[in-house]
Amino acid sequence: MRTDSSLRGLAEALADRSDADLAALLTRRGDLASPPPRGTAVLAQRALSASSIAQAGESLDLATVAVIEAFLECGSDTARNDVIGPVTRDQLVAALGRRLKRPALDARLADLVAQGLIWDSGAGTARKPAWIAGIHLPAALPWRGHHLVGPLATATPEQIQDVIDGLDERPRELLATLTVGSPLGRSRDAAPDADADAPVPRLIRAGLLARIDEQTVELVPMVGRLLRGEPPLPTAVLAPPPMSGGPGRFGPADVDAAGAGEALELIRHSATLLEVLGQHPAAILKSGGLGIRELRRLAKATGLPVARVGLLVEILAAHRLLDSGHPEPEPAEATGEPVFAPTVGVDAWLHSTAERKWHGLAQAWLDLNRRPWQIGDTDRDGTTLAALSSELFDATAPVTRRQVLELLAEAPEAAPVEVDALVANLAWRHPRHLRRWTRRFVGETLAEARDLGLVAHGALTAPARLLLAGSDDEDDAAAAILAAMLTALPTPVEHFLVQADLTLMVPGPMTAELADQVEAIADLESGGAASVYRISESSLRRAFDAGRSGAEIKALLEARSRTPVPQSLTFLVDDVARSHGSLRVGVAAAFVRCEDPALLAEVLRSDAAAEVALRALAATVAVSPAPVREVVDALRRGGFVPAGEDSSGALVDLRSRGVRVAARARSARLPRRRSKLGLGQAETIVGRLRAADRAEQVPRSSITTSGDENTTALIQLALRTGRSVRLGYVDAQGAASRHLVKPKALQAGQLIGASDEADDASFLLHRITGLELL
Repeated sequence: MRTDSSLRGLAEALADRSDADLAALLTRRGDLASPPPRGTAVLAQRALSASSIAQAGESLDLATVAVIEAFLECGSDTARNDVIGPVTRDQLVAALGRRLKRPALDARLADLVAQGLIWDSGAGTARKPAWIAGIHLPAALPWRGHHLVGPLATATPEQIQDVIDGLDERPRELLATLTVGSPLGRSRDAAPDADADAPVPRLIRAGLLARIDEQTVELVPMVGRLLRGEPPLPTAVLAPPPMSGGPGRFGPADVDAAGAGEALELIRHSATLLEVLGQHPAAILKSGGLGIRELRRLAKATGLPVARVGLLVEILAAHRLLDSGHPEPEPAEATGEPVFAPTVGVDAWLHSTAERKWHGLAQAWLDLNRRPWQIGDTDRDGTTLAALSSELFDATAPVTRRQVLELLAEAPEAAPVEVDALVANLAWRHPRHLRRWTRRFVGETLAEARDLGLVAHGALTAPARLLLAGSDDEDDAAAAILAAMLTALPTPVEHFLVQADLTLMVPGPMTAELADQVEAIADLESGGAASVYRISESSLRRAFDAGRSGAEIKALLEARSRTPVPQSLTFLVDDVARSHGSLRVGVAAAFVRCEDPALLAEVLRSDAAAEVALRALAATVAVSPAPVREVVDALRRGGFVPAGEDSSGALVDLRSRGVRVAARARSARLPRRRSKLGLGQAETIVGRLRAADRAEQVPRSSITTSGDENTTALIQLALRTGRSVRLGYVDAQGAASRHLVKPKALQAGQLIGASDEADDASFLLHRITGLELL
């Protein structure tokens, strides 16, 4: 057994590991591999740094944090300047008691060893090892104190609440201050010899505060959760809280169908919002972003809630379907300033299939580095947060969004999970971000996921599970997601029901062909699983403007309706068709043609004629210097129903498609999840690391040199005999290193050979500081 003065260091422990174990360490703690370490000594030095240990602490759950706290408590008596411990398993069992089962303790000890946070000191035995850790191990904790082995660690939430309820007014005020702000507080009363009757010493004795040093205290995390009204953080038993109460009332097919219904609503609302913005773009605030006033205008125009519009705006902008710029063509109310308007990519998106539209929007939300549910909130300065503003930027948003949904993915299919259960589990798995996991944070994230069809009836849908899982092959992953959504979507219908009140009831999503036909002759009155469209004079005139005839419309109604077409609807189509197109407007700048001289004379006497300067050329023809579009609009405002025609006399569709802005180049997309070192990369780094260790070994040959002439002679000897050399080298930046090289050639003042770093490495002779023949 080793003495305390000869405890094994981390570098020695890492050198004894297998290549597979070292590769696993590098994949777990990717920061250790950048840049690739030169030898296990460098690797150990990085692994023991406070910053690297703190980053490793991001992945530790509450039970592992408790093991580290117990380790620090048990090893504090034997801690030296550079290491903490040794600590045995029996000591940890005694410190944690029955709060953590033995297999769970062993698993977490093995995990801490695998991550290089603790290692076998060599002071124990094979059956009873003793572990030690670096002096910076406390950096892995999510807090400063040791709360999971403190006075309230074994208390239930109810017992802690009883202690809080028994406090006087002044101690409760101090706790309230630490609850809303930083959990750390400074006070002279934190010293052990302070007045015992002061509020701070009383709170320390009650276990509600932990003493960090003589002037610093910290609020116990379990206490803070209770005071903020969040789901408690139980520590009496260090096991993950239950997440699902069992199977729900709905099966997987029901969950997928409900999610698909929300996906269709998302697509429909997105198209409606883009259409409104195409006709009336939104103004940009001076500070950037889309203001609440504009959101309310859009909400009124689309018939959607303001919060829904804010979510859609953020997603559409992330998907590059909405952007800021100068619109083309300029709208009537143009001010010359940039506006938010649909991009040129909208037209292609509108003609995509439903599953592709949904996939793009869902992926954009999942990668969105903003939180749309915060729109309308106020920041610390009292400023209202606007949509698309820089104040909403949060680089952690994609990571935390995935953490919420990936936890939901661990529940059985179609098993509903309550928000409180999710909050409690997230707090247990990610205690470093304990204050982030609130009911509102998790609840709003789930609400957005429901709006996108990713969550339904409290469970993840099948397409959402595939979207979260991802794949190395993005094409295969996308194909699987699209297939799952296509399966979940209801089968498109090719018919409708004509009703007596001149409405069309469509019992489901329509095929693309039927949707174009119905939307051309009717206006949407109510959407949902079964949509209702209303036919009116204006909607019929719109169809006639697009070149459809009365006979075509009646044939469509007869062919696609499962109910008899009311006679009143047939009369309406005939009446509108009879009056439509009596006036024809073409290009002169514009001309008006009418086969009825009396009608054209009436037009020339109207205010509309004066507005566009119409003058008669003949009894049936008049011309205007105004563009065709202006002439048509003026005549329609005057009560006439003109139609546009081209040079051949055929009807043309003069409807405006809305303005468009050029989409800016897409910036490099943030990684969907924190990038991890691949196993192949890790194995390559381990190979170089082993080579560096061999290069640093004690020389095995007495044939060494450091002079230029002797160096050349020794290299030539190595070339003749086929032996390797170990050389010391200083690069252009002055960094010294050692290398094992198999010489291949000596030319132009360079040694060329195969090293562990490359098959054809070159070394300048004048930079070689020493050479050993092996």
